[in-house]
Amino acid sequence: MRWMIASDIHGSATYCREMLRAYEREGAERLLLLGDLLYHGPRNDLPEGYAPKDVIPMLNGMRDEILCVRGNCDTEVDQMVLDFPMMADYALISEGSCRIYATHGHIYHAGNLPPLRPGDILLHGHTHVPVWERVGEIRVMNPGSVSIPKGGSERGYMTMEKGVFRWKTLSGEIYHEETINQPDP
Repeated sequence: MRWMIASDIHGSATYCREMLRAYEREGAERLLLLGDLLYHGPRNDLPEGYAPKDVIPMLNGMRDEILCVRGNCDTEVDQMVLDFPMMADYALISEGSCRIYATHGHIYHAGNLPPLRPGDILLHGHTHVPVWERVGEIRVMNPGSVSIPKGGSERGYMTMEKGVFRWKTLSGEIYHEETINQPDP
């Protein structure tokens, strides 16, 4: 199964629209959102095209394809307008023989790992900076931000299919790739 992984839309209708065009272009079957969907938060400037009310129907139209975890800017009020679950702090995904712990990143990150086994992956957003690193025998990955990139990065997302993770700009340009493992037959 091909996944598209994105984070930190922060209410930008402009970049949510671009993200959904990328999702269609990728031919992905599932969209994993790592939180901070509708609001910009007190530490961020308003993103270009800030219009949370416009983001809501765009995401609701994808409700059957979205797996989402809660970000630090997401609240119960947001859940009231979204037609898919988004209040879980984490999701566990199996990819071959490894387990992926998907979370937003404000609690669990490279400096504070959740309980994982060697070979597992911590996948998070929150920092708005793409990451691919190892902490001991755990891989830590971050797709960066769809709308408010930081650290000189570009707006982007990741794809995951058959143990291959690709970091891409919103236009689809691959700028990093990691192969983890091949899934069990």
